[in-house]
Amino acid sequence: MCSMACMRTGAGMVTLALPEDIAKAVTKSKPKEIMLFPLPQTKSAGLSMAGYKKIDDFIKKIDILVVGPGLGLEQSTVRLVRKIVLKTNKPMVLDADALNALAKFGIKFFDKFKKEIIITPHPKEMSRLCNLPVNKIELDRTAVALKFAKEHKVTVVLKGHKSVVVAPSGKIFINKTGNPGMSTAGSGDVLTGMIAALLGQGLNSFEAAKFGVYLHGLAGDLAAKDKGEISLIASDIIDKIPASIRMSSLK
Repeated sequence: MCSMACMRTGAGMVTLALPEDIAKAVTKSKPKEIMLFPLPQTKSAGLSMAGYKKIDDFIKKIDILVVGPGLGLEQSTVRLVRKIVLKTNKPMVLDADALNALAKFGIKFFDKFKKEIIITPHPKEMSRLCNLPVNKIELDRTAVALKFAKEHKVTVVLKGHKSVVVAPSGKIFINKTGNPGMSTAGSGDVLTGMIAALLGQGLNSFEAAKFGVYLHGLAGDLAAKDKGEISLIASDIIDKIPASIRMSSLK
């Protein structure tokens, strides 16, 4: 879903890195437009640290890197994520288990970043990152996101009702598109792919995150008109990305 959303938002080519066995399993069922990049795996079919050199060589050929969706938290995978994030100089979008993996190294880990980073946590992931209870985060979402963005020099997308986007400079965008039907599995993966595509088209981190969140919510609103909020699923949002782009200032 992340890969397809990325393509629908304008990426010229998307390559999906997967453990070898999973890559074999999805070869026939994946969208034809998505390239597959099989990687060494652990005994439990997670990504293995043994694949770092292969990943590093491939990263030199790409513009933008997304890390996180569907990743898992095996020890070898966590070590792999840490090394990729520290060693790679390409702009990145970090989501889901990439954030959970990095949270294991403590909040100061983020101070090591020397490249454009966008993080897209939901409140529970943000709780792990900054060691705050979810209820305290929800009391003032903007303040929490602003503090983290300024202190650690990353662009923060704090997902949820009226998602908050904050740049390290202190710029803030509070999104007004979207609906409760979008709080379903895979919706966040779609958003991550959309943001990555915009980042790859030359927008800076804050603008890519801002427009990605807006278009994602708008696509969800268009999908809800057809399907209703109760029946809305993540792939419905992907289907409405072209219409949301046509309706926006990005057309």
